[in-house]
Amino acid sequence: MTRTPRLLAALAAGALLLAACGGDDDAADTTDAPATTEPDAMGPITLYSGRGEDLVQPVIDAFVADTGIEVEVRYGNSSEMLLLIQEEGANSPADVYYSQGAGFLGILSADGGLVELPGDVLDRVIDDGLRSPVGDWVGLTGRARTVVYNTDLLTEADIPDSLLDFTDPAWSGRIGYAPTNASFQDHVTALRFLLGEDATREWLEGIIANDPIVYENNGAILEGVANAEVEVGLTNHYYLYRLLIEDPDFPVANKFYSDGDPGALVNIAGAGVLATSDDQDAAIELIRYLLSVEAQQMFSSSNFELPVIADVDVDPQLPTIDSLVLPAFDLNQLLDLEGTVDLLIEVGAL
Repeated sequence: MTRTPRLLAALAAGALLLAACGGDDDAADTTDAPATTEPDAMGPITLYSGRGEDLVQPVIDAFVADTGIEVEVRYGNSSEMLLLIQEEGANSPADVYYSQGAGFLGILSADGGLVELPGDVLDRVIDDGLRSPVGDWVGLTGRARTVVYNTDLLTEADIPDSLLDFTDPAWSGRIGYAPTNASFQDHVTALRFLLGEDATREWLEGIIANDPIVYENNGAILEGVANAEVEVGLTNHYYLYRLLIEDPDFPVANKFYSDGDPGALVNIAGAGVLATSDDQDAAIELIRYLLSVEAQQMFSSSNFELPVIADVDVDPQLPTIDSLVLPAFDLNQLLDLEGTVDLLIEVGAL
């Protein structure tokens, strides 16, 4: 495997940021799944999960109960699990890698570390952009980039029609963002491919010229918007709905971009089967189950993420992925974190 040491170091640093985003879990652990008595049953298999146990384990328990396939889970953050897979090489016990973001899966894909998934698995995902172009990983849930705004100060009609329009000097001093946050950096990576390096640099310079307030993470941005420290913030969609459960009067709303706008990026948490897996059939069964209506409903209900398949009941506040017209973008390109960090340093955001 050929990723550069600098990129791997950046990924390791990004792991701490992903944990702040609410998806990863630092602690490693395993599950004690009930054993099947069928001698010809598939499994057991091992899942390396870059997502937290509270979110993942209930779905794994349901899979074990439904299929009888034992699953041992090792929890960590996404970059830690990726680095471990790379260090273990052909001797890795992992069968499935479940990542918080597409960039980590893109690294394995580029290195030939994942197997092509069956057509019936790939076809479950309703937007082709939310799965690997070469068919070796699938998105399991989506996280939309949004603009949050203070509803006491603004209406949705006040929000620009495009994310790119926040460089207008009229927004000076009114924007909050988190340039060290992994989800923001993923978005900038996408902009580099959608707009080109020069146009992305100009957009970042325009945002910085508007004196945005810097926050540590998405949650802090939401609190800043609610407290009118800023009027708008650049964040992921699902943090707001968690807060609205605690306080239905929380004075913030999401603006979802669509129509191919660069602001309409949806990143995924997704999974692939390792080429070194000793039981690829059982591993594929797990991914097939994670794309079932039952599993997708569990993910959406617990974390307000967007299902990637059809016919899943979602919270009425959430759009469905097929209602959003996303920009044409290969999520594998999110592996280029190194270039994004260089650009953010160049423009003075980091």
